Amino acid sequence: MSTVTVYTRAGCHLCEVAIAAAARIAADTASAFGTVDVDADPEDRAEYGDLVPVILVDGRIHGYYQVDPDRLRAALTAPPPPARS
Repeated sequence: MSTVTVYTRAGCHLCEVAIAAAARIAADTASAFGTVDVDADPEDRAEYGDLVPVILVDGRIHGYYQVDPDRLRAALTAPPPPARS
């Protein structure tokens, strides 16, 4: 199961739209979903503050500013990469 995380901040309209889209797609693909307030941690604010909303899939940056539904759905339904030996 994959995890979608949206870095967001209060009062951000683009964040609200991204959260709704990402949450819907996560639910459709049986993926976990969560949000992080970028302003709650100085390190997060320094890294992502100018880019919110930031969409992560399994802890890796997937996109900024808006959700591309087809691209996010593909990332969440793609088979996992083979394990390294």
